[in-house]
Amino acid sequence: MLKISKKVIDRVSSTLKTYQNIAQSHKSKDVSEADTVTLVKDILAYCFGYDKYQELTSEQQIRGTFCDLAVKIEGKIKYLIEVKAAGVNLNDSHLRQAISYGANQGIEWVVLTNAVEWRLYRIKFGQPIDHEEVSSFCFLEINPKKEDDLKKVFLLCREGISSDAMDTYHQHTQILNKFTIAQILLTDPIVSVIKREIRRLFPEIKVDTEQITDILNNEILKREVIEGEKVKETQQKIKKITTKLTKQAQTEKKYDKQEFESNSSNET
Repeated sequence: MLKISKKVIDRVSSTLKTYQNIAQSHKSKDVSEADTVTLVKDILAYCFGYDKYQELTSEQQIRGTFCDLAVKIEGKIKYLIEVKAAGVNLNDSHLRQAISYGANQGIEWVVLTNAVEWRLYRIKFGQPIDHEEVSSFCFLEINPKKEDDLKKVFLLCREGISSDAMDTYHQHTQILNKFTIAQILLTDPIVSVIKREIRRLFPEIKVDTEQITDILNNEILKREVIEGEKVKETQQKIKKITTKLTKQAQTEKKYDKQEFESNSSNET
């Protein structure tokens, strides 16, 4: 999904421990927000690979107020960063502030951090404005030898920006998640496979599809993956794709039939 170069791995591996120690120290000493902003800029520059003076903009003005940092590549803001003091626990009011900055500026991606916790959000520009958390990690716990940790860091790296890693990762997580898998398990083809396998293993047992669906819904799958807005969105997405595939299959079948009839006519 994400191709992380050796250059990125080497840079993160060589600098990570130093800035993890500084972040831990800042958290313990409960330093000011201004000092945390300085640390975040250093992490972005020396761990994540940005040009500290050309690509990191401090105090980005947004409708009379200021966001702490903005990552700007070739004059275009890629994501905004709202920074809180290292000793402060990130909360919903901080998130609303970060989302407000991004929405007012028309920026899709925002980061909320206190140098220890890093949270990446994607803003959904609709009525009303909405958002979703795409990735999060504790900077103190990042291990460069773990691929999953590197992927999360890579999303915020300079090289990740160049390869549209945020969009790629977001699209991947939109498809490969618990909601999609749960809804696929409940589709007729999968329920039929389960029914067929039960009959094969236990021929003396009579079972119908409704029984299997009820067991999946009420005894196996958690409520969070079968109820709620996210579930409805996933159901609509699967239904749309299924309809599209059905139409494609019908068109191909019709074309094959026409081609067969045309060949038969020519042979005659």
